[in-house]
Amino acid sequence: MSHLTVDLGGRPGLDCRGFCSYCYFKHVEGTTAFGCKYCLPFQKGCDYCTRGVREGYEAFKSLRTVADETLANLQVMSDDVDRITISGGGDPSCYPEFADLVELLGSMEVPLHIGYTSGKGFDDPAIADHLIENGLAEVSYTIFAADPELRRKWMHDPTPEASLAVLDRLCGAIDVYAATVVLPGVNDGEALEETCAWLEERGAKGLILMRFANRTDQGLILGNAPILEGQRVHTVDEFHEMVTDLNDRFSMKISGTPLGDPSIGSPFAILHEPDLLKKLPRVRKRATVITGSIAAPFIQRALSIRGSTSRVVAVKKEIACLITADDLAGVNLSKLEDVVILPGRAFVHDAEAQKILSADGVDREVVRGPETLTADAETSMGMTRMEVLDKEMEGFAALINTINRYGL
Repeated sequence: MSHLTVDLGGRPGLDCRGFCSYCYFKHVEGTTAFGCKYCLPFQKGCDYCTRGVREGYEAFKSLRTVADETLANLQVMSDDVDRITISGGGDPSCYPEFADLVELLGSMEVPLHIGYTSGKGFDDPAIADHLIENGLAEVSYTIFAADPELRRKWMHDPTPEASLAVLDRLCGAIDVYAATVVLPGVNDGEALEETCAWLEERGAKGLILMRFANRTDQGLILGNAPILEGQRVHTVDEFHEMVTDLNDRFSMKISGTPLGDPSIGSPFAILHEPDLLKKLPRVRKRATVITGSIAAPFIQRALSIRGSTSRVVAVKKEIACLITADDLAGVNLSKLEDVVILPGRAFVHDAEAQKILSADGVDREVVRGPETLTADAETSMGMTRMEVLDKEMEGFAALINTINRYGL
């Protein structure tokens, strides 16, 4: 069975009825190439690390174009389609021909999934019944708050009552995973508790809390920090405690990113499974693993259990896949082995990384590790604990095999 993605195109801030106040794509300028694993060895910059990371797409595609592309993708698929996901750089709810698109895709009689919507484009609650009747089975829906005035002010939603009415109807009929970026003093505390209660009463499957980021080290790599001048941000520990407390108090699943998924124990749930850790390969060689500041202690512990005597080095950037060349420039080279492993998705060109990490005269070999070692909350929300553990077993086995292949 195959998964079909239907890309609507669209641009952040333009094809979503305007930026939300907290949107990570506000104030983004320029198209500087970061470099990444997809770049050619001799050339820094490709479509992914220049345009894709900024979601620098064109305007919404016409319905005819979307239909033609969908048909072309279907013709090259060898398996039957068992799931269709609607996505894009803009907000699907704002797509001008959204009702017609859903009806067209619904005729395929395959479950539909909207990868993300804020609901800002839903002005008529009746659209909910249209979606359900045409096979919508799952949606990721940004609520921000159950208070319509908070949505109006911070999401710039012109019809927040209608957006919430659509969410209300969908919660009672399909799998709804709500999401909110949490701003301290705005939609946390009592407002967040009321939002959790609102969603639980209506039957939402879960709520993903996303910690607001306002600095470069928190993940704003597009030259647009701060998003909100003077806005306080939860520390990682504060945020994790809030997620854990809410998950304990409500019956629906509540998880958070970057930390964590209390129901599963992830990220790095494998650290609570000594029998599974014993099944991982032994670390036989030495190599430095570079990662983000949040993941570093977890990875160090897992590798040490499997025999590693090398240091896992944390950069200031919290999230490993958002590491850039600037982060590597801040690394203490004296702590590095002669072989260095970078996160697979780090935004650094391999040749530039090798030059930066060899600036002390030691010619270090720089290689890429696996793309992921665990599942963040957005991924684990729809997974079982065993599925997350399988993913972690696969990721750590790949990392250890990389160390043993390239290490000294």
